[in-house]
Amino acid sequence: MKQCARRSDTTRPDMTRRDLLAAGAVAGAALGVPSISKATAPASTVAIVRCRSYDQFSSCLSQGFNQIGGIGNLVRGKTVALKLNLTGNPARFPLTPDLPYRTDGHTVANTVHLLAVAGAKRVRIIESFFPATQDLSLWARYGIDVNAVNNMGTVVEWQNVQNLGNYKKYVRLQVPWGGYVYPAYYLNQAFTECDVYASLSKLKNHWIAGVTMSMKNNFGDTPCSLYGGDCGPNGNENPTNERGDVLHAGTTKAPAGVDAELHPNSPRDPGYRVPRILVDQVGIRPIDLAIVDGVETVRGGEGPWLPGLERMTPGVIIVGRNPVCVDAVGMGVMGYDTRADRGTSPFIRGDNSLKLAEAAGIGTADLRRIEVVGLSIQQARINFGPGAVGKKMSEQ
Repeated sequence: MKQCARRSDTTRPDMTRRDLLAAGAVAGAALGVPSISKATAPASTVAIVRCRSYDQFSSCLSQGFNQIGGIGNLVRGKTVALKLNLTGNPARFPLTPDLPYRTDGHTVANTVHLLAVAGAKRVRIIESFFPATQDLSLWARYGIDVNAVNNMGTVVEWQNVQNLGNYKKYVRLQVPWGGYVYPAYYLNQAFTECDVYASLSKLKNHWIAGVTMSMKNNFGDTPCSLYGGDCGPNGNENPTNERGDVLHAGTTKAPAGVDAELHPNSPRDPGYRVPRILVDQVGIRPIDLAIVDGVETVRGGEGPWLPGLERMTPGVIIVGRNPVCVDAVGMGVMGYDTRADRGTSPFIRGDNSLKLAEAAGIGTADLRRIEVVGLSIQQARINFGPGAVGKKMSEQ
């Protein structure tokens, strides 16, 4: 087994769910493209719940959980890792509370409460941000009441997974179908030292990926200590640069000991790489529970560093057990075609990650095969427009 430079051997988690994915995916040809039939990709029930205010979030999310069959059997007596969506480097970008593009603090407290009520013995809250330390006060910058969350009736842990954090070694996770871009990725052990992995994301557009919901939320799993622009040849446990050079553009190699790219001659285009890497990462760390916050959000991109960002109030929560199905329903609510190709809205600059995930056997993107309960897609639909169409501030 490969070893990260100056670090001890990595461990490997139980592979049961990933083995199930692997059984449904056929290894691809030249660029690692699986060839599973879209008709055989798993389909799973998705609930859409009307929620006009964060004051109603707890009761509305509870309703959504009930509509998909409840979560008691999933989380009772278990450690649940809850991945937030605190996108953007706060050292570079303001919080701009008038633009609700990040996970709202109320949703964190309410979700932890419902997990506790359902019997979770521990909730591990996960995100990667700068500085790469375990200082609890850093979470409060995002409007999260840490003390309130810590008193929701279960044991709560907070893990900034930007580096090793509280662990002594990384874990190497192999992509079940062999990988689109890398055959395996190294992550903080917080992702594997848990029984259930839940994603709490936002309903919004993305500059490269077109849309960002449950699946794109996994892109932040990779530690910048190994995949950041200043990781260097031996890694950097105090990273200050994001993943652009290594993952988005592929102009910088990951450190020695970290798996090299499968196809170094593949396009260096972020629109090619980002959708494939995010699908790889859903493969290595399957999402057991996907929650998409569409109560308040933005359209036109993922954050205020993009011009023309607009506040949106879809007033919905979307929840399910399969992230591809959940994101497909989310796209329907946004008014988009889940089958859209690159160059068409909303995939203006990048390939369609839902179709890539479907090809890998993770879940179906075919809305005709997904049972939608609660509100219908038509009842919940709100026009998100063409997507992120303007130039980034750095390009102006």
